[in-house]
Amino acid sequence: MAPPQQPSPPGTAPSPARRALAVLLLVPVLVAAALWAFAWPGARTAPRDLPLGVAGPAAAAEPIARSLEQRKGAFEVYRYEDEAAARAAIEDRTVYGAVVATPEGPRLLTASAASPVVAGLLREVVAAGAPEGRPVPVTDVVPAPSGDPRGGVLAATALPLTLAGIASGALVTALKLRRWRAAATLAGAAALAALTATALAHTWLNVLTGSWWGEAGTVALTVFAVGAGTAGLAALIGPAGMALGSALMVLIGNPFSGAASAPELLPEPAGLVGQWLPPGAGAQLLRSQAYFDGNGSGGDVLVLCL
Repeated sequence: MAPPQQPSPPGTAPSPARRALAVLLLVPVLVAAALWAFAWPGARTAPRDLPLGVAGPAAAAEPIARSLEQRKGAFEVYRYEDEAAARAAIEDRTVYGAVVATPEGPRLLTASAASPVVAGLLREVVAAGAPEGRPVPVTDVVPAPSGDPRGGVLAATALPLTLAGIASGALVTALKLRRWRAAATLAGAAALAALTATALAHTWLNVLTGSWWGEAGTVALTVFAVGAGTAGLAALIGPAGMALGSALMVLIGNPFSGAASAPELLPEPAGLVGQWLPPGAGAQLLRSQAYFDGNGSGGDVLVLCL
């Protein structure tokens, strides 16, 4: 006859009732955190220091600039001598668009490749300030590709790349790889993920139109940064580090990336925080590589390398 089981000493393990209570309390907390992270930025979308150019003779451009600056910090206005300078600034990703003052009235330059959402917003703002009954001509200096006119496909790449990085970091941790083996495995996984993703998005779907290898390098660097970050946290503080890294990348990095709109449209400080994390920096770098010949990508490269 087997001896009766001895009760566990007090404090060694929580009782089933306490474990059930912990689950009941944890689930709504996780739901609230996820809804806050994903829904809050969308519900508070508005321009905040959005870079916008104003070009033309000073006498005609100054009233337009003053009108934009009076919108309570919505726009950061850059002044340019003429339309050519404004176009160059858009192509360099210094501004999202520009209002050109002409004798016939204002004209709007946009770059839907930088953000279709911002391009639409600028149309509304400039049309609202134009004389009644006079339409505002719009020129899309850097248009979004025909295969992704609303930018939805590019925005959708942020989460899969984040998950690929987390998966590689989790596998490296689970297999207990260390030092150069861990680094080589993370780099190899990132390279293979980049080749696959670029083949799908560039070659098959035709939603990326820049340098194939530049886009692949961007994807590889993004996946590697996410994987190295999560694996590094796991190496420092154990399993809790993996959970922390995953939550940081998915619940903060992904919704705060601004990939679906623009960092300057997110509530503060979400837009800024998102650009300090790999998903946000990677999304902006991929947009620069795909549509702007890599212009304006120095800060994103620095974040991913760090």
